[in-house]
Amino acid sequence: MRSTPVSGSTAIPAPDAAERVDVVVVGGGNAAFSAAHAARERGASVLLLEKGVREAAGGNSYYTAGAFRFAHGGGRALAPILDEGSVERLPRTELPAYSADDFASDMARVTEGRNDPVLTRTLVDHSADTVDWLTGKGLRWQLLYERQTYVEDGRWVFFGGLAVGTVDGGKGLIAQHTAAAESAGVEIRYEAEVRELVRGDDGAVRGVVYQDGSGAHHEVAAGSVVLAAGGFEANPDLRERHLGPGWSRALVRGNPLNTGEVLEMALAAGAAPHGDWGSCHSVQWDAGASPDGGNRELTNQLTRQSYPVGIVVNRDGRRFIDEGADYRNFTYAKYGREVLAQPEGVAYQLFDAKTRPILRTLEYDSEPITSAVADSLEELADKLGVDRDGLMGTVREFNESIVDVEFTPAVKDGRAARVDPPKSNWAQALDTAPFYGYPVACGITFTFGGVRVHHETAQVLTAAGEGIGGLYAAGELVGGLFSGNYPGGSGLTAGAVFGRLAGYAAAEESAQLRA
Repeated sequence: MRSTPVSGSTAIPAPDAAERVDVVVVGGGNAAFSAAHAARERGASVLLLEKGVREAAGGNSYYTAGAFRFAHGGGRALAPILDEGSVERLPRTELPAYSADDFASDMARVTEGRNDPVLTRTLVDHSADTVDWLTGKGLRWQLLYERQTYVEDGRWVFFGGLAVGTVDGGKGLIAQHTAAAESAGVEIRYEAEVRELVRGDDGAVRGVVYQDGSGAHHEVAAGSVVLAAGGFEANPDLRERHLGPGWSRALVRGNPLNTGEVLEMALAAGAAPHGDWGSCHSVQWDAGASPDGGNRELTNQLTRQSYPVGIVVNRDGRRFIDEGADYRNFTYAKYGREVLAQPEGVAYQLFDAKTRPILRTLEYDSEPITSAVADSLEELADKLGVDRDGLMGTVREFNESIVDVEFTPAVKDGRAARVDPPKSNWAQALDTAPFYGYPVACGITFTFGGVRVHHETAQVLTAAGEGIGGLYAAGELVGGLFSGNYPGGSGLTAGAVFGRLAGYAAAEESAQLRA
């Protein structure tokens, strides 16, 4: 077998003699493990190559809340997959059904119709059975009470269509995936950085060359390869090239190893680029967080997502977004870029004594946290470094413009502020001391541009729509699902759905080669 370097950069030292497996999976997150489970289920020998050391493994999935958006029949219908604590609270919970059509509608609405409708239909139609399948692999689920509900009259009311996540969040997701893979006989190698895709005599991708932690190169021959190594969100140069000027300043909220070289190898191998390469998932992130990658202890607790019940201002004290445009699930992934566009790429979420008690405790009570508290708005402005006069004018105009209807945070209450920009729901006057301020920057999660894949097999396609033999993709590497924005929880679901399809198809192709 002969190998062809597709990165187009540096020469690769000659690897040692090739070993052979049926399927190689490149990546270490939810999508990669889903592909590995599926291929192993079909009898393939599977080698999963994780770029990081074991203590830093899990891709971006590790840094999530473990939330999965999928079609379901409501609280009682979910009971069979939920942990005991969630089931005990169901009698005091309002959790309506969420259909596949609801899911598809939300995908089209938040992306403004720029999502690939065929890939989207695959995602939504396979979402529920994929969660059931993962349950059979040992993943455990809980209702996201602390993140997705408000309490009304002693009942927990879910909002925005997102309700279920893995027990122990992203950390639990990766731990459960890892245990299931190892139990099934998947071999996982850590510190294995893929440097080449290997092309067979038939032009198909038939293996990889990877570099281990000592710098040695190893070739692995395979019937097929599944790429699930993430996008280019941790690469400042690629961010500047594709997302635009200023994006090198964004804080990486997840895996610092998602630097895009595997995606570029796929393109060099003939994969067609697909989706929106000029946008990404980015959130309001603690401005004091490290720029070099996520915090493995706090993970997504550094995000600040209770902004719908407050206001967000820039250094000049001016508002610049509609904080109440929609449920948080449908706006948080696009507001990071709005923060990046502000002076110095920083903004400030503001609350008062009325709203502080309903903020998400996992985020706003985490330590360490970048914040300030004051007995007056003037003092808060000084502590935060916000223009005092600008802030006072903004708050005065905002407070005076609020429509007098009941404040109900679990539904779109129509309690609007008639200002520019408007606040469409959940407007509360900032008028009760103490006042709270949280500086936020842009935290990038993952990029939306990727490669085109077949909707039934996740096989990577060329620009002509032809499948590249032996090459499949899942997770952030798949383009076309999201553009400009995304519905919360749909990323992990997409990784599992297309990872499962890729694993099945990769195993089948390998079996055909053996026959």
